[in-house]
Amino acid sequence: MPAQTLSCEVLVIGAGPAGLSAAKAAASGGAQVLVLDDNPLSGGQIWRGGPFADLPAAATALQRAVAALPNIRVLQSAKVVGILEAKTLLVEADSGALHIRWQTLILCTGARERLLPFPGWTLPGVTGAGGLQALIKGGLPVRGQRIVIAGSGPLLFAVAATARKAGARVLLVAERVSLARVSSFARKLPLWPSKLVQALQLRDTAYRTSSTVLSAQGQGQVQSVTVQQGSRTVHLECDRVAVGYGLVPNVSLAQALGCSIAPTGDVDAIHVDAHQATSMPGIFAAGECTGIGGCERALAQGSIAGLAAIGQTHKARPFEKDRAYWSAFAAHANTCFALDEGLKKLPQADTLVCRCEDVSHGTLQHYSSWTEAKIPSRCGMGACQGKVCGTAAQFLYGWQSPEARLPFATARIATLAAEADPLSAGPD
Repeated sequence: MPAQTLSCEVLVIGAGPAGLSAAKAAASGGAQVLVLDDNPLSGGQIWRGGPFADLPAAATALQRAVAALPNIRVLQSAKVVGILEAKTLLVEADSGALHIRWQTLILCTGARERLLPFPGWTLPGVTGAGGLQALIKGGLPVRGQRIVIAGSGPLLFAVAATARKAGARVLLVAERVSLARVSSFARKLPLWPSKLVQALQLRDTAYRTSSTVLSAQGQGQVQSVTVQQGSRTVHLECDRVAVGYGLVPNVSLAQALGCSIAPTGDVDAIHVDAHQATSMPGIFAAGECTGIGGCERALAQGSIAGLAAIGQTHKARPFEKDRAYWSAFAAHANTCFALDEGLKKLPQADTLVCRCEDVSHGTLQHYSSWTEAKIPSRCGMGACQGKVCGTAAQFLYGWQSPEARLPFATARIATLAAEADPLSAGPD
């Protein structure tokens, strides 16, 4: 079957808070907007829908506002597979292959969870912290299960609340950083009253600072964990373990398009200017892909990017104030929950770093870069294309993360082989 060709004035990739606000802002000027998202429902990771999702009023209001605009079209379950030519992307949707032509592009590709290897992290039942939250929202039954949540950052509170609401028994919320750093974070929360209220609502009696999951044990399924709590080591029997050390921006598509990537804190992010413009003409970016900053900042950035995409930057001043306000909160949180060098000691020689190709920490320690390691070990050459092990290796060894290879996502042969249908081009 030939690929259907769709044309639009503004193409938004990602239907999370940044993408939805960008689409709404761009459509306000009358532009024909197309939104692509690889999830079956809009909302991104933070507003992920599902049987157990409890979306905030702001999420449903924005989704309804976008749905009500006739010049916005949203395609769910649509993933970018490759770049065909200038301003044309190859996309795979449920209906088949699509060739998307755009005049202006807004990247709202979000972030993914940072997973750091430790002994037993590949056992069934061990997931990322955010990964567990997404699974529960999607309908994973956890009622009565004993769960240990660990890692670092405010996300741990939200994951624990989601698990408890679904009926799980949260045995421990293990925060890596010290009580002093958590207290430093809390002392400034009155500067952002809504975050203070949220923190009070999500407080958890199982929360412990200076706590780290050292290893997970089990036969065919996780059955227990060993946790360092301050100066003592404890052993907990459990049914699930969720460990996440924050988020890292999704920059693969931006890199492939030639956009400049720059360090932002301890992660690489898409570099943007005051109007959310990238280094490539006609390409803007907003949300977590420009640096980890939270939902509120993503909403502000999305609105700025959407207005800039249609040449109405003069309307962005209120959103610029919001962006500055929430950028300050993000900087504070990122400083207080920054990762420490001690996490590099967690993996043992036989701990897998690349799960796709079964490559251990002991093997990778002998190499100095991706290029040197992947030829003999195939590290980063599996199905995830280095998305998981690349982030871990950047932290553990200081390697530059590998750039995405074509195709950017798993795709049907028919998608890769499809040629454009010349009769299908048009704004719809």
